[in-house]
Amino acid sequence: MRLQDAVPAAVAVPQDARELEIRGITASSINAGPGIIFAALPGAKTDGALFIPDAVARGAAAILLGADKQVADVGGTVLLRVANPRRVLAQIAARLHPGQPSTAVAVTGTSGKTSVADFTRQIFAALGRQAASLGTIGLIKPHEAIYGSLTTPDPVTLHATLDALAHEGITHLAFEASSHGLDQHRLDGVTLTAAAFTNLGRDHMDYHPSVEDYLAAKLRLFNELLEPGQAAVVNADGAFADRVLAAAKARGLRIITTGAKGETLRRVSLKNDGFAQAMEVEAFGTTYNVRLPLVGAYQAENALTAAGLAIAAGEDPSAVLASLEHLRGVPGRLEIVGEAKGGLAIVDYAHKPEALAAALDACRPFATGKLISVFGCGGDRDKGKRPIMGQISVEKADVSIVTDDNPRSEVPGAIRADILAGAKGAIEIGDRAEAITAAVRMMGKGDVVLVAGKGHETGQIIGTKVVPFSDHEALRAALDEVRADGG
Repeated sequence: MRLQDAVPAAVAVPQDARELEIRGITASSINAGPGIIFAALPGAKTDGALFIPDAVARGAAAILLGADKQVADVGGTVLLRVANPRRVLAQIAARLHPGQPSTAVAVTGTSGKTSVADFTRQIFAALGRQAASLGTIGLIKPHEAIYGSLTTPDPVTLHATLDALAHEGITHLAFEASSHGLDQHRLDGVTLTAAAFTNLGRDHMDYHPSVEDYLAAKLRLFNELLEPGQAAVVNADGAFADRVLAAAKARGLRIITTGAKGETLRRVSLKNDGFAQAMEVEAFGTTYNVRLPLVGAYQAENALTAAGLAIAAGEDPSAVLASLEHLRGVPGRLEIVGEAKGGLAIVDYAHKPEALAAALDACRPFATGKLISVFGCGGDRDKGKRPIMGQISVEKADVSIVTDDNPRSEVPGAIRADILAGAKGAIEIGDRAEAITAAVRMMGKGDVVLVAGKGHETGQIIGTKVVPFSDHEALRAALDEVRADGG
């Protein structure tokens, strides 16, 4: 592709460089070379401009950089100066990898993104669409699942993935839009059909200076990326829903609200039905009774938000709501692992205050005995949430066991001490496998053990190493042990 065609029309390209053949773009100078544009992006830890000499030495075809960046002599290498190099990087990636599923819906929020994206994919598939989902747990396609992915990949990876999906015949995509991805303009080249908001709580305070800044990143999806007339699906029961609705209305978006406070898909009632839930929904003047095969009230919220996205994408409301009865839970999201001694063991990814509170609240109705909480907090992340999560656990669970999560470079005991400052009466067991085993051993009839924090993850980050570890495997081993002992 010619350089002139690879960049947005607003980018000034020297007359003698317009015919340069471009075959790729990268933000890593190591991957620079002939035919490759090097994007010198400003970063939190280092400035990509420092690597321009390396990119030039490797033969980069052009350098994309900020309009005010001062650089040393780059010889004949073309400089593309722009006000927002991150945004232009995403736009160039979209041009170099032009294929995209014809219907693409995004979901943002603090909690529930993964479930909503996966549920939306399941709804599309149930209605006969060739559908995929992309996010925290990976890329899920009709006949293949590739696990392990960033919530929102970098623009080059993202658009290469979208292009490949389109060539595979995928017509419908549901994906997660993280605050990092939105703030860093990773999604600015994606052609959206609709977008959804779940809720907003305290998260990523190591990246965002304030909750207001965190919200502003989320709002970009609605006040910049969606076009007027497109649909915004808002969980009306979620925190900060009013702010998102205001932004969506100001942008001229079509509004779909869901939940108990919703007007489009209103949850009239929700009752436990064994290990499922009976939900009554009022939609477009019709009442529907849905048996939702999921545990937890917030999974009902997520299911309705996913239904809203499918309807926003043009699907029939009756067919969409009927498909909810066949939803499968997402790995590590209120996932029932097994039973022993008359008790139930559940794994959940909750690693934020609001998510832990929601997971414990979801488990409580099923605990006719004790509710036992096993959790920790990650190292090198927001320290302020640690005592908050400790307090939530001791207030909502009958027994709280504080253990290690992903300590990373921090001293594990110091992290536990931060949590215990807000968790009066909690039990401290540093080794995560031992903590899980202890919880299962104390489990009795009617008890529920919730192991929170790592969900689908299969490794524990200790120092700079990832040690193989699965909450699922640890729980199953503990359940097998107590069953062997006659439990």
